[in-house]
Amino acid sequence: MPRPEPFDVARQRGTVGPKFARLAQVLDRGANPIELRADPTALAPERLLVFEVRGAVSAFATAIRRVPGLELVDEEELSSDEDDKEPVAYLMMPDIEALRQLESLWRRWLRGQLVMGETPWRDVFQTLRELRTWGPQDRVQPADAAQLADEIEGRGEDEFVRLEIELIFRAQRAFGVRSEDDVRTDVIRRGGRVISSARIDDIAYHALLVDLTVRSVREMIEQRVGGILGLEAVMHIRPQSSATSIETADPEPSAELVAGATALGEPIAALLDGVPVAAHPLVNRHVVLDDAFDLERGALVANRMHGTAMASLIIHGDRNRPEAPIPRRVHVVPVLGNQDAFPEDRLIVDLIYLAIVRMRAGDAPTAPNVILVNLSLGNKRRPFHGQLSAWARLLDRLAYQFGVLFLVSAGNSSGSFGVPGFISRAELEAANGRARAVAIVRALGAIVADRRLFAPAETVNGITVGACNDDAIDPAARVAARVNVDPFPGHRLANPSSTLGPGFARSVKPDILMPGSREHVMVVRNHDHIDVRPVGPSRFAGLKVAAPPAAGRESSETFTCGTSAATALATRTCHRIHDALEAAYGELFTSLVQHQRAVLLKALLVHPATWPAESAALIREVLGPADGRQHVRQKDNIRRFLGFGWVDADEAVACAEDRATFWATGTLHANRIVNVTVPIPQAISGQARLHSLSATLAWFTPVAPGRKRYRTCRLRILEPTGLGDLTVGAHSDQPDTNQTNRGTVFTRCWRGDRAPIVGPNHSIVLSIQRDPDQGSAVDDPIPFGLAVTIAMPGVVGIYEQVRQRLQPQVRAST
Repeated sequence: MPRPEPFDVARQRGTVGPKFARLAQVLDRGANPIELRADPTALAPERLLVFEVRGAVSAFATAIRRVPGLELVDEEELSSDEDDKEPVAYLMMPDIEALRQLESLWRRWLRGQLVMGETPWRDVFQTLRELRTWGPQDRVQPADAAQLADEIEGRGEDEFVRLEIELIFRAQRAFGVRSEDDVRTDVIRRGGRVISSARIDDIAYHALLVDLTVRSVREMIEQRVGGILGLEAVMHIRPQSSATSIETADPEPSAELVAGATALGEPIAALLDGVPVAAHPLVNRHVVLDDAFDLERGALVANRMHGTAMASLIIHGDRNRPEAPIPRRVHVVPVLGNQDAFPEDRLIVDLIYLAIVRMRAGDAPTAPNVILVNLSLGNKRRPFHGQLSAWARLLDRLAYQFGVLFLVSAGNSSGSFGVPGFISRAELEAANGRARAVAIVRALGAIVADRRLFAPAETVNGITVGACNDDAIDPAARVAARVNVDPFPGHRLANPSSTLGPGFARSVKPDILMPGSREHVMVVRNHDHIDVRPVGPSRFAGLKVAAPPAAGRESSETFTCGTSAATALATRTCHRIHDALEAAYGELFTSLVQHQRAVLLKALLVHPATWPAESAALIREVLGPADGRQHVRQKDNIRRFLGFGWVDADEAVACAEDRATFWATGTLHANRIVNVTVPIPQAISGQARLHSLSATLAWFTPVAPGRKRYRTCRLRILEPTGLGDLTVGAHSDQPDTNQTNRGTVFTRCWRGDRAPIVGPNHSIVLSIQRDPDQGSAVDDPIPFGLAVTIAMPGVVGIYEQVRQRLQPQVRAST
C-alpha cells in the first residue's frame, strides 16, 4: 500500500501538541493515577487512548510493539485495510511510567532526536490526525449516529427510542453493579426506563436495554457531553439490534409427503430462529420445539416464515431438488417473535447465550447431543468494520466451551448500487454475459466497504456462509421477468446481495458459498449510468421451502433466497456428512467426544470448497491489481467474494472411485506438533494426468476478549516434504498461506499433471503445528479436525486401494 502523506511538524505541534503539553504538566507535578483519572482532559492511565491516524495502522502497531509497557487492544486486527479511510487504534496505558515514555517520545520527535529502534514513532506522529481519550464520539460512533438520526426523524420529542447500552466490563462484580446503577440512575433521571440487562462474564459483556426519549437521543447524536454520553461506565450506545429477514414469493400448495416408517434419531442439529409452523407436513415429524422464551404465543401463524423455511431446508434441502430427509429430529429454539423480529424486551446476545446453555449445560440439558447450531440470523444494524460484536464473541466462546459448530449467515445487502458504463436496462440486457459480469463485479468492487458482513458473521470459531448464484431450477425452464437481468451468466459467484469479507483480523470470510438462488438485478434508476438492485426470489429463481398457510390452504410451499437459506443448506450438508461417517465407521465415529466431531465436520464442510477458475480469473482481471507481482492483493479481492470457495453438497458427502478422502481428529497441546501419515494409492503412479493432494485443518480456539490477542491459538499444516514424489505444487486459485492462517480453518491444495512415481506402501506425512500463543497464557488442549483428499480424475481404484490399507476397515458401501 502507498505510504500516507505525512502532516507537517507545525500542524502536529499545534493540533496534537497541546495534548502532550497538558500531559507533561500533570506528570511534572508528580500526579498520581487518581488525579489523572479525575481530569477529563488528561491522558489517564488504565483508560483507552484513541489514536486517529492517516493511512493504515500497521506502522503504528510496529511502533507500539517496541515500547515496553504499552499494549494494543486487539492487536491482531490491526492489519492494513485500504477500505478503512480513517483508521483508529486503541492503546491501553497501564501506568504512569508508560505515559512518561509516550510523552518523552513525542518531545524527542519534535526535536528530531529519535534514536535507532524508535524511528517507527516518526511515522506514527507524522500521520496522527488526533489523540484523545475514549469519549462521546466513541460511545456513539458515526454509523450508529446515522441510524439513530433515521430512527427519530419525524417523531415527537417525548417518544421513546429503544437502545442498547454496552458498559465497560468490570471483572469485579461489585464494580460492575456500581457502573450499572450509575447508568440506570441517569436513564431514569432523563425520563427513560430500563427494559432488561445482561452480564456474561465469559465474554466480558455487560449491557442494558433501555428506552430514552427522542430528545435525549438527539443530544447523543449532537455529541453533547452531558448525561449518559459523558458517563465513563459507558462503552457503546447503539440502536436496538434488528433481525435480518428473508424474502419469499409465489406460494403454491404443498406437495404430498409420504412419512417414513423409521424412527428418527435424537437431534445433533439445532435451529435458533423464528417460530416454525410445527404442524406443517414437511416439518412436523422432525421438529422438536423448545419454546424457551415463550415466543410461540405471540407469533401469528401466517407470519412464521423464517423459522419454517429454515427448518424445511435443513430437513429436506431445496424442494426443487428432491432429496431424502435427514434421519434425525431438529431441535428448534425460537429467538424471533412475531413478524420474525427480535423480541422487543430482550437483548439478543442474552437470548442466544441462554438458549445454548439450556441445551447443553446443567443437570437436565434439553439437547445434550447437539453439535451443530444453525444461525440464519444477523443484526442488520451492525455491519462488521473491524470491531468484534458481542454476539460474535459469544459464539466463539460457546463453540470452544461446548464443542458446538455454529453455522452463521453472512447477511444480505439489498440496496441499490451504480453500474457505470450502462445507461439503460436494455443496454445491460443486450450486453453479452461476460460484459455484464465484468460491469457488476467492478461496481461491487467499488463499494466493498459498504457491504460488510452483518454481526455475528465475523465469528472466529464458526463457519460463515455466503450465497452463491446457484439453485436447482432447470435452466431451460427458467423464465425471468422482462425487467430483471442475470448479472453473472456463465459464472458461479457470490450473489450481488451477499455481503462480503474479510473477517476479523482480515481472516477469510465468508468461509464458503452455498446455493442462494440465481439472483437477478433490476434497474431502478437511469441517469448518466444505471443503478440496479438485487431482485428477490420467484419460482424461476429460488429455493423451494415449506411456508405458512396461504390462500386458504392448510399447508403451502414458497420460494426463498439469500444467505439465510444458504446457511441452512450448509447445516444440512454437515448433517449429511455426519450421517455418512456414522454409517461408514459406526461407534468409532460416534464415540468421539463432541468437540472432535464438531471440528471434524467443520473441516469436512470447508474441504471441498474451491474457487471456480473462471470466476477467480474474472475478479482478478477486473479488480486487479494488474501487476502480477501483487498476487496477494489479487487474492484478497477474490476471497472477499468467494471465501474459501463454492461447496458442492453432494461432493462433500459422496464417495468416488478416483479419489479418497481421509480424516483425523484429536487434541493438540501448547507448542506441540502431531504427524498424520496419509497412504498414497499406487494407482496414481506413472500416470501423466491432472492429480491433486488437498488438506483442510479446522479447530476451535479459546478466545480472550480485551486481551492483546483475541484468538489465543493458531494451528497450521507445515509444507509436506514428499510433494516432489507426487509431482504437485501449490496452485494459484486458493488463498495464500498468510490469508488462510488468520482464522480457525487452514486449507492448502497442491496439484500437478506430471506422472508421480510411488511404490505399493508409499505415504506422505502431514505435520500439524500449534504455534506459540503470543500474548496469552492459554495452554488448554485444542480440538482439531483434519480432512485430506488424494484424487486423479478418471483413474479407477484409488478409493479401493486406500480402503484396503486403512485400519480399522471402512464399512463397505451399500
